[in-house]
Amino acid sequence: MPSPVLEVRGLTKHFPVGRRLPGQGQTWVKAVDGVDFAVHPGETLGLIGESGCGKTTTSKLILLQEKPTAGSIAFDGRDIAAFRGAELMAYRRAVQVVFQDPFSSLSPRMRVGDIIGEPLEIHTDLSGAAIAERVAAVLDLVGLSPDVAPLFPHEFSGGQRQRIAIARALATDTRLIVLDEPVSALDVSVRAQIINQLEHLQKTLGVSYLFIGHDLATVAHISHRIAVMYLGKIVETADSDSLCARPLHPYTKALFAAALPSHPDDVQPERTIAGEVPSPLNLPSGCRFHTRCPAAMPVCSEVEPKLQLHDGHQVACHLY
Repeated sequence: MPSPVLEVRGLTKHFPVGRRLPGQGQTWVKAVDGVDFAVHPGETLGLIGESGCGKTTTSKLILLQEKPTAGSIAFDGRDIAAFRGAELMAYRRAVQVVFQDPFSSLSPRMRVGDIIGEPLEIHTDLSGAAIAERVAAVLDLVGLSPDVAPLFPHEFSGGQRQRIAIARALATDTRLIVLDEPVSALDVSVRAQIINQLEHLQKTLGVSYLFIGHDLATVAHISHRIAVMYLGKIVETADSDSLCARPLHPYTKALFAAALPSHPDDVQPERTIAGEVPSPLNLPSGCRFHTRCPAAMPVCSEVEPKLQLHDGHQVACHLY
């Protein structure tokens, strides 16, 4: 297997809460707490979990919107913390993002051609004619006519706006796109079109994706591998087919049991999860899932399990 485009090791982000009082320790929210994963060339890694588990914070760390508390993010084998000047600009060109809401992520005051061309103006020394040519090329790549360049975002449907956002992400010869819930704001039929478009672009351009989502069916369809996150930790990682057919971690099983069946007549598995997600200000000892786990044992509240290989999966559970 080729070397990873992006490799995350021990990635940690803790946020202070309130002001530290004299004689008292600082309270921290452990949004991301020692996460490891890698994304390879031409691969889609899906990242799933409940709201508040740390998925979006992880993406912000990769996009340099937040600074990590600890750990490393390596791009092409080099720690991005050491990037300065031209190297930092090259990283920003190579790693782009598509957000959840295509209307909010596109400036209503800018024409489509200017929205897509702005990264080229910042990151390249191309002439105006060359930028216009590149804008037309990426619009064609995402299934839109180059004639739409003079229009404004409000003149498009939700699916078309998301295609424009994808075109903007591709403008700078991108190698990795962080897709943060890119289809959750769209109608079901439009979702399928956008997912098919993303798959076509990956086959055509060899671009890699980090796909963050809640919809298990969508994530499973587009991803080659899936990482499951719970309260700042990766609890299971495996290839998509294996994880969907035979989840190992009790939390992963619970996620699939809670998902709607693909057909109304299908028997839905009995839900195996109860209670609310614990507060990130007061995390449980040992395994963070043990307060909601139907298979919890005494050791689960005392010792935090480590990710270990079991039957082709990386799983953090004392059952294995």
